[in-house]
Amino acid sequence: MTLDLSRPRVMAILNVTPDSFFAGSRMSCAEAVEARIREAVAEGCDLLDVGGYSSRPGADEVDVGEEWRRVELGLAAARRLAPDLPLSVDTFRSEVAARALEQFGPLIINDISAGELDHGMFAVVAAHDAPYIAMHMKGDPKSMQSLTDYRRDIVTEVVDYLRRRVGEMERAGIRAERIVLDPGFGFAKTAGQNFELLAGLHRLCAEGYPVLAGLSRKSMIYRTLGTTPDEALPGTIALGWECLRQGASILRVHDVREAVDTVRLFEVFERCRG
Repeated sequence: MTLDLSRPRVMAILNVTPDSFFAGSRMSCAEAVEARIREAVAEGCDLLDVGGYSSRPGADEVDVGEEWRRVELGLAAARRLAPDLPLSVDTFRSEVAARALEQFGPLIINDISAGELDHGMFAVVAAHDAPYIAMHMKGDPKSMQSLTDYRRDIVTEVVDYLRRRVGEMERAGIRAERIVLDPGFGFAKTAGQNFELLAGLHRLCAEGYPVLAGLSRKSMIYRTLGTTPDEALPGTIALGWECLRQGASILRVHDVREAVDTVRLFEVFERCRG
């Protein structure tokens, strides 16, 4: 699979889960999954990210069999309804990644733990030469929000951590051109740290790897504004533009049409700015 990031791309979230933090993205039956795929494609998404394990703070454990059942449902529907659409699997488990790659062919692996929660992940990714999205996080979804103490400023911590993990990936056989970095907005970070990280996102982009920004409807938006995830779309659009301005290559979103419009307007703005 060739991941073309010559221009900013929109990744649509497909949560085949009953407990994601944003109620509008929860779906567990085939009909809802298919409706979401059709909607995302019609609204112009460039990539579809299929996940079967909620990574919201405090999320409950999901056994590997149930995670695979959910992921398989989403991938099978996407391959049937949008056979040419690049697909990503949102998993930190090497077993789920391997089964998905073996059954559905070329895929992107989107790992919230950058290989920390399953040390077999790098070998699977390297064996399949799959594009790999590596995210910064401490702990796991259940413990991460108690792990927000850092020795240095958050931007330096995130950049240095991902730089070290890239070295490990390359030593494991993952090609540099297959790597995408994700700063992990909302994962083991306070609201203030999230905004500090956003302000310094250009430093991660300067590392030379494509950067994915995933802040769609997150608590850094709705808690700051005193609202709810359901009311966080305007804030998502505003912060998405800022991520693009600093060099992000992928916006991972719940609301595809609005993100596609944001990218289109940003590209016109950049051309006019010269």
